[in-house]
Amino acid sequence: MHPTSTTDKKPDLRSEIDAQIAAGHAEEAERHLRDLWADQPGPASAAFVCSRYEKLRERIPLLQHRIAILRSFTVEPLVPLLRASAFCYGIDVTVSIGDFNAYAQEILDGNSTLYAFDPHTAVLAVRIGDIAPDLWQGYTALTPTGVESASERVLSSFEEWIRIFRRRSQAALLVHTFEQPTRPAAGVLDFQSEHSQSEAIRIINRQLQRIVSQQRGVYLLDYDALVARRGRTHSFDQRKYLMARLPFSAESLMDLPREWLRFLLPLTGKTAKALVVDLDNTLWGGIIGEDGITGIKLGSEYPGAAYQELQRAMLDLSKRGILLAICSKNNPEDAMEVLEKHPGMLLRPKDFAAMRISWNDKAQGLREIAKELNIGIDSVAFLDDNPFEREQVRASLPEVIVINLPPDALEYVATVRDCPVFERLTVSAEDQQRTAIYAEQRERSQAQQRFQSKEDFYRFLEQEAEIAPVSPATLARITQLTQKTNQFNLTTHRYAEQQISEMSASPEYQVVSIRVRDRYGDQGLVGMAVTRDQAETCEIDTLLLSCRVIGRTVETALLSYLAQNAVSRGLRRLRGRFIPSKKNAPAKDFYAQHGFRLASEGEHGSEWVLDLSERAIPCPDWIKLTISNGAHN
Repeated sequence: MHPTSTTDKKPDLRSEIDAQIAAGHAEEAERHLRDLWADQPGPASAAFVCSRYEKLRERIPLLQHRIAILRSFTVEPLVPLLRASAFCYGIDVTVSIGDFNAYAQEILDGNSTLYAFDPHTAVLAVRIGDIAPDLWQGYTALTPTGVESASERVLSSFEEWIRIFRRRSQAALLVHTFEQPTRPAAGVLDFQSEHSQSEAIRIINRQLQRIVSQQRGVYLLDYDALVARRGRTHSFDQRKYLMARLPFSAESLMDLPREWLRFLLPLTGKTAKALVVDLDNTLWGGIIGEDGITGIKLGSEYPGAAYQELQRAMLDLSKRGILLAICSKNNPEDAMEVLEKHPGMLLRPKDFAAMRISWNDKAQGLREIAKELNIGIDSVAFLDDNPFEREQVRASLPEVIVINLPPDALEYVATVRDCPVFERLTVSAEDQQRTAIYAEQRERSQAQQRFQSKEDFYRFLEQEAEIAPVSPATLARITQLTQKTNQFNLTTHRYAEQQISEMSASPEYQVVSIRVRDRYGDQGLVGMAVTRDQAETCEIDTLLLSCRVIGRTVETALLSYLAQNAVSRGLRRLRGRFIPSKKNAPAKDFYAQHGFRLASEGEHGSEWVLDLSERAIPCPDWIKLTISNGAHN
């Protein structure tokens, strides 16, 4: 169960949570904490949620994540809200808040508490009125030249701070944009002038976007849009700001922690890989089995427009690489008729990577879909208008991200678009083609049934693999693989773009990717490896492979390259570790199967060694292996 889902409110849920913690029922207590936060997010619940998670810390899996906040305004009341929200997604956030208005000193001083804290993520939250008060409070006294000078001062400062931070830290950096004034200093005259206050801030934000785009691992948080969504007059509290430098009204206090969370989830890999949807009263209004294809509500006019807007949002998600699937209790023939023929449908069968349309249990359908797509059940988000079906899925599959749809279909699209598990910070070519790639995968699976031996099937596939070093064009995808790949991942090391970039620039490290094509199409960049030279040994820091090519000996081709590459550099041994996780069992026997000797084994994994002078690892003869320019051979 996740904070996007909720159950009926219980009269004394807090007491029940405490009773479950006392009885040692950690999983039940955690589920109810998520229920509580989903029902009652805000300061009143945050302290309770955080304190109870502290009691559960040793009994439930939590991902540790350090966040440093560099600020020009008061953020202290937001921290418990962020921590409670993150806890409900399995993230234990430790926050370090910089001194008030000391953000420049923190970044410029290499010995500051910022770098001593060594954050995973840093937030640079500065208001335009603090860094450039002349642009905010004294704008009418500025000449056009003065406006330009003040703007350039702001931008040059940010450019320097970002550059220095990027050189000193491997953390992701979130930079806030600047908000527009609720009431420009010149009133309605502001919009009549090309040198308006509003336009000056817009220009700064556009240039800030340019600066951020030039640095790896730096992201822009559109603070101005965040404030505008709530409404500038409703978001800001003048009294609180003047008295405590807190620029948030009581009703908007959750807005910024929620926005931080939209970045935190993709940074930590806590995202959904697939959205599985119901059909009746979810993708269209009405029940196809009762209303027929001409009676359901679906089209460009109300009420059918609400469902069409949801479909449009789902198409947008698919462009981010999120797989779409169907799990519906229905007559398959009736449902397929709508999917294939209804003029109001924006989504067609080709847009879905998997379908389960039957009268079977939906929890079983979700299990089958996760297995077919080869993703973890905790990577599945479920969308269904029926509270009973949602509750059944929560009870049977608490790992599934159950999205609680509101009663009004007009609110469906906002619910989906606001769900943070669908956020992405980068989108690769593979992401945009993911549904087509899975369609090709179905063709492969069907073809495999015709062969009596795996070797014959492998030869039939005509696989071609290309090894290449990391490049600016592949850096984002390689980083994404380290953050999202779970099943065939020997060490589950997670890396940021900056870390991958620094390793690839070091002579000690080799960072390579593997791209696979076959007779059915281009699978894209599906694997990567990081190795480090230590004396006469090549240490395999990371070796991972996308789930869609597991079991086709691509992993052997990649290991073969690493072994041959190590020999060419004069190294004598190949050493690797297997660090077990909840999901990487498919990789457990990888080293043993390739002739490595078990060197040590303990609570935190095993270490394996291969003597390169005694044993070679040939590339499978049914894979044509190509070494790209720049990769050592």
